[in-house]
Amino acid sequence: MIAAIANHLWQSTLVGAVVALLTLALRDNRAQVRYWLWLAASVKFLAPFAVLVAVGRRLEWRSATVETQPAMTLFMDAVAQPFAQAPLRAVAASSTRSVSTDGAILPLVLLAIWGAGCVLMLLTWWVRWRRLAAVVSAAPAMQQGRELAALRRLEAITGIMTPVTMVASTSTSAVEPGVFGIQNPVLLWPTTISDRLTDAQIDAILAHELAHLRRRDNLAAAVHMTVQSVFWFHPLTWWIGARLVEERERACDEEVLRLGSEPQAYAESLLKTCEVCIEMHPACAAGVTGADLKKRIAGIMSSHAGDALHPWKKVLIATAALTAVAGPLAVGAMNAPALHAQTSIAAPGAPMKFEVASVKPNKSGEMGVRMGIQPGGRFIATNVTLRQLVREAYHLQNFQLTGGPSWFNVDHFDITAKADIDIPDPFTGSSGPDPLSLLLRSLLQERFKLVVHIEPREMPIYALLFARSDKRFGPQLRKAAVDCAAETAKRGAGTPPLDRPSGRPTCGISMGPGMLSAGGASFAQLTNVLSPAVGRIIVDKTALAGAFDIDLRWTPDQPVQKRDDAPAAAVDPNGSSIFTALQEQLGLKLESQRGPVDVLVVDRAEQPTEN
Repeated sequence: MIAAIANHLWQSTLVGAVVALLTLALRDNRAQVRYWLWLAASVKFLAPFAVLVAVGRRLEWRSATVETQPAMTLFMDAVAQPFAQAPLRAVAASSTRSVSTDGAILPLVLLAIWGAGCVLMLLTWWVRWRRLAAVVSAAPAMQQGRELAALRRLEAITGIMTPVTMVASTSTSAVEPGVFGIQNPVLLWPTTISDRLTDAQIDAILAHELAHLRRRDNLAAAVHMTVQSVFWFHPLTWWIGARLVEERERACDEEVLRLGSEPQAYAESLLKTCEVCIEMHPACAAGVTGADLKKRIAGIMSSHAGDALHPWKKVLIATAALTAVAGPLAVGAMNAPALHAQTSIAAPGAPMKFEVASVKPNKSGEMGVRMGIQPGGRFIATNVTLRQLVREAYHLQNFQLTGGPSWFNVDHFDITAKADIDIPDPFTGSSGPDPLSLLLRSLLQERFKLVVHIEPREMPIYALLFARSDKRFGPQLRKAAVDCAAETAKRGAGTPPLDRPSGRPTCGISMGPGMLSAGGASFAQLTNVLSPAVGRIIVDKTALAGAFDIDLRWTPDQPVQKRDDAPAAAVDPNGSSIFTALQEQLGLKLESQRGPVDVLVVDRAEQPTEN
């Protein structure tokens, strides 16, 4: 989460720097152009590039495999994820990424500080807004007068079809003229300035306020007010806010001069308004005296309304906008391609494939599912859904798989396949794809046209930690008595399998309802096989290497079904839960945290043809 926020802030800062360079190149052009650029920089804070990257991942033209990465793609990826951690594996349960338990309090402290600042900002805006709303509510609507007549005349000139409500304020606070409101704006006119202004000066001020109204400046100001409230800690948001007000007022000044107001009369109207009206509107209500008044008057007196954009400047702006949108899409489409089911992280070469495979629909309506390997490289699956096959091929828990067509978890199939080699019984809990997984992925791609991709998502996880401060083992956790790597090599050379004393495999993992026995297993393998029992990914944070013999017994939360036609075995209400058993028997504990979990997203799958 912290890395994602850091990425977003970095990307928004980069966009702000690019916009600053663009506005510098456009300093002699119309203020309206610079205003829209600054507004885009503000909105970027509310639109993470990660959204576009995610869209890019789902584009149909992306490549299934990527052997090389162009330098441009690497650059865009560095911009998009400069604080990204190492890529997660397809099965997040085997991830060894860790977060210090002692540092878990820091995010909470930062969240509290951010929340307090955000609430304070919103409360400040709300108080100022309510104060002005009270002034507007107390002001009666104007029915006649030279100000109202001038307003109606300017509305006709500027093409405003719906008459604007004009209210006359007699408030002693001397609020300046301005447009208040977003959906139904009202033009607030302080009566204290009417006698000090000539008709030409009144026309200039009203033309300025109508420019605010046509541009919907109050709505844009409210958007940036939201940005400042959420990202109050980032200095760039305050600097962008000042630039927005500056260019907004200059754009309105240029519009007033374009409508024919005399520069002298307009400048004098601003000065007289400042003499009388000492209270300005909040940022979300557009007034007339905002920004640096000295610079504005200098610009008004020069009668320079801004040059038109040269073609090369238009190309520059279009290129920057296209890069901001197309860049993240390209990162998602090119640098995070979809993984076809046969893709593996094995050594280069031809993918592992079944020699022959039969896939047929199963319409028996039975509930039982059988899946396993037989001598001679045979794989048999009966009454399985495509969802079950994908989970088996990628070693996923149910919540790690999403997407797929409507029949993905409904239609059942019988599969008989044969490989040209004996399929080894995978070491339960081993890391990386085993031969059976690679064969299944190839089958899924060829027969079901399966296309998937991986998305890391923030989810609840369990951290595996030592239960005791002295890191002592429990009675059922011991250093492995056998070097399983050496014994596995011997068995491959023809040595008979080792005996299984007390029902525990000497090398391997055996797991059933409420029990786990392992010989020569690592903690990473332990977390893999325990994750389904607790319904979350377990991440090993003990930092303890080596192999262990493990015997663990607990009482399952749900009744255990003995066989398809037998009633479920009762659960002992006084038995130890898996959490208690871990502490008492292994000297370990599970601590609830949040962390990144890889989710496999099914982009496409097709019904297989029978054979």
